[in-house]
Amino acid sequence: MFGCDAAYLDGLVMLIAADRAKPWNGLIVATSQERHAALVSEIPALRVHPVIGKWLYVPEDDPNFEDVAAKLTQLVKARDPRIGVEPKPRRRFGRSALPKT
Repeated sequence: MFGCDAAYLDGLVMLIAADRAKPWNGLIVATSQERHAALVSEIPALRVHPVIGKWLYVPEDDPNFEDVAAKLTQLVKARDPRIGVEPKPRRRFGRSALPKT
């Protein structure tokens, strides 16, 4: 996803590990905007991703990055309902994707 590594659980995208140029360098949390406040109040290092505003992230240069990553991993393993979104179906290209006439 976005040239990064995505972690899925129960069919939902949960976390994306990114090691590219800013802002694609850190841990991205797949969530909804309605859940931002609750997650940020628990993990203040999280911020809105500047490109994907519906998701949160912590940049890898944050001094608390490792602790935040560990906490997010615990929340995912506990299946915290604030984390995870259903991925959009992939579009298929080619003849099979064309409407039949």
